[in-house]
Amino acid sequence: MSVNRKTKSFKLIMDVFNENKNAISAIYLVDQFSNKMNKTTVYRILDRLENDGILHSFIDKQGLKRYAKDSDDNSITHPHFLCQDCGISTCVKVNITLPDISEYNIKSSEHLLIGTCKDCLSN
Repeated sequence: MSVNRKTKSFKLIMDVFNENKNAISAIYLVDQFSNKMNKTTVYRILDRLENDGILHSFIDKQGLKRYAKDSDDNSITHPHFLCQDCGISTCVKVNITLPDISEYNIKSSEHLLIGTCKDCLSN
């Protein structure tokens, strides 16, 4: 685990994840902070946070890389949900068991569930 310098840029990005339970795309963060830091800084901080196990990422339906803050139990392999109406994406706290296939050593798996979120269903 590397040491994260607590720079102003680092704090700005962490504040977004601490205030938001949904997964956030790197593109959104680049746009959000375009007047405060360059995109290289955003990607560098995201990579460091992911390498340190603070965030995890997945690829959504449009091919965007999204990041979410790891829960207390980040050992669970879990699916992600993408609302096809409003576009929010979030972790689904359901344990996914990785299959045991004799010819393969499976270390991770990605599951993207696509549908309509409860907010869009109520509208």
